[in-house]
Amino acid sequence: MDNQKLPNIVFIMADDMGYGDVGCYNPDSKIPTPNMDQLAQDGIRFTDAHSPSAVCTPTRYGVLTGRYCWRSRLKRGVLYGYEPALIEPERLTVASLLKDAGYNTACVGKWHLGIGFSTKQDYDYDFEAPLPWGNAKRELEEHIDFQAPLIGGPNDIGFDYFYGTAGCPTCQPPYGFIENDAFVEIPSEYRGVPDFTGRPGMTAPSWQHKDADPMIAQKAVEYIDGQADSDTPFFLYLTPSAPHEPCVEEVVPEFARGQSAAGPRGDLVWLVDWMVGQVMEALERTGKTDDTLIFVTSDNGALPGDRIQGDNSPMPYHLYDHKSCGDWRGYKAHIWEGGHREPLIARWPGVIEPNTETDALACLTDLIATCASIVGTDVPEDAGQDSCNILPVLLGKETEHALREAIVHHSSNGVFSIRHNEWKLILDTQGSGGWPPPRGSGPEPGTPGQLYHIFDDPYETDDLWSTRPEIVERLTALLGRFKQEGHSRM
Repeated sequence: MDNQKLPNIVFIMADDMGYGDVGCYNPDSKIPTPNMDQLAQDGIRFTDAHSPSAVCTPTRYGVLTGRYCWRSRLKRGVLYGYEPALIEPERLTVASLLKDAGYNTACVGKWHLGIGFSTKQDYDYDFEAPLPWGNAKRELEEHIDFQAPLIGGPNDIGFDYFYGTAGCPTCQPPYGFIENDAFVEIPSEYRGVPDFTGRPGMTAPSWQHKDADPMIAQKAVEYIDGQADSDTPFFLYLTPSAPHEPCVEEVVPEFARGQSAAGPRGDLVWLVDWMVGQVMEALERTGKTDDTLIFVTSDNGALPGDRIQGDNSPMPYHLYDHKSCGDWRGYKAHIWEGGHREPLIARWPGVIEPNTETDALACLTDLIATCASIVGTDVPEDAGQDSCNILPVLLGKETEHALREAIVHHSSNGVFSIRHNEWKLILDTQGSGGWPPPRGSGPEPGTPGQLYHIFDDPYETDDLWSTRPEIVERLTALLGRFKQEGHSRM
C-alpha cells in the first residue's frame, strides 16, 4: 500500500470493561452501548480475543511492544505511580513503527507504564528499585519535583503527542494531566482522604476525577480535528480511565449518571461508549471515517460491580443482575477467562466485511505485527516477540493454519496459563490467581494446576488436570519453550 492509501489507525482501550458489558456481546447487558454496537454492525467482532494479562500495566506494555510483560522487569502486578519507564528506550513500539512508516502518532489518556520523575535537590531516592514498588509514601510524593521535565514517557517511545496521566486517573497519584513532558497544572497539594477505593496523593488544585474522561475525550477529538486537512495518516492510541474504580457516583460525570441500570460502574461503561461515539463523530466530521481502521477493546476483565464499602462477604459488590464478564468464569486479575477474554471490535469501511464475527484466537499483543503488515514492513526478530498478524482475519481471508500457535495468559499474582487450540492449562494453582473474589494466591511451584477443554467446557467447570496428564505435559513443555526462547510468535 502506498502512503496515500495507508489507513488512519485508532486504538481505543477501556480500563476494566468486561466481555459482558457491551451489548453486542451480551444481549442482557444492563448498559446501553449503542456506539460500540454500531461499530460491530459496521465491522467485525472477535469472540476469542484476549489481553496478555489480567491487569492493566502489563497489558499496556504488551499492546505497545507486542511482547509479554512478564519478560520485562515487571514480573507480576502493576505500577503504582512514580516508577520509572517500563518500556525500554530502544524497544520498537507500535508508535515508533508507524512513525517510521510516515504516521503522525498520538497517545491520549491513561499511560500507566512508568515515567521518569525527578526529586527536589538534596533528596535521594532509588528509582531503580525492583518493581513493583507499591503505593507511594507521602514523603516521596512531597519531594517530587513536578516542574522538572518528565522522561521515558510516550514522547520517548514513538508518540509525537501525549496528553494524559502518569497512572490511573481516578485512583493513583499524581493526579493531574501531562502534556508531552510537563504537567499542565502542577500537583501541589496532598489530598489525604481519597475517593472510595482510591489512593491519597499529590494533586493538581483543580483536579476532579469526574472530569478526567471528558477531558481525555475532548483532547482525542481535538487531535482528530487537527488532522482534517492533512493527507498524512495518523495513529491515535486512546485509553480512557473508565470504568476503573472507584465506581462511585461522584466519579461519574453528571451527564453520565443514571445512563445505565448497573449503577455507577455501569454508567462509566456507558461513558466509554460515549467516548467511542465522540471519536466516531469526529472522524465523520473530518471526512476520515472511510480511511480509518478503528479498534475498541479493554485492557483486562471487569470487576463484578460496584464495591460495597465495609462489606466483607464473599461477594462484596452490587451486581444489579448484570454479568460484567458475561458467563466466563472469574473477573479482573484472575487467570480464568473472565480475567482476560476481551471484547474486540474492528471497523475499516470498504475493507472489513460489515456485521461479521470471528472465533479466531487473538491477543492484544497482535497489534504491532498487524500494523506492520498494513504498512508493508516486517517486525524485526528482536521486537514484537509475542505478536502475530491478524490482518488476514480483518480482510476475511481464509487461512489454512492458525494465526498463532498459542496464547500465554498471566494473572495479577503471577500465575501462568497457556491456551493451545482447544486446551487451556493453568499451572501451580487451583485457585484464581487474583485478588477479587474468589481471592487467589500466586503460583506454588510443584502443586497441581488446572486443565480445561475450552471448546467443550468454555466456562471452566470440569478440571481435567488429573485425567489428562499427557496434555498437561505437552502444554507445560510448550510454555517452557516460549519462556526459554524469548518469543512465542510463529
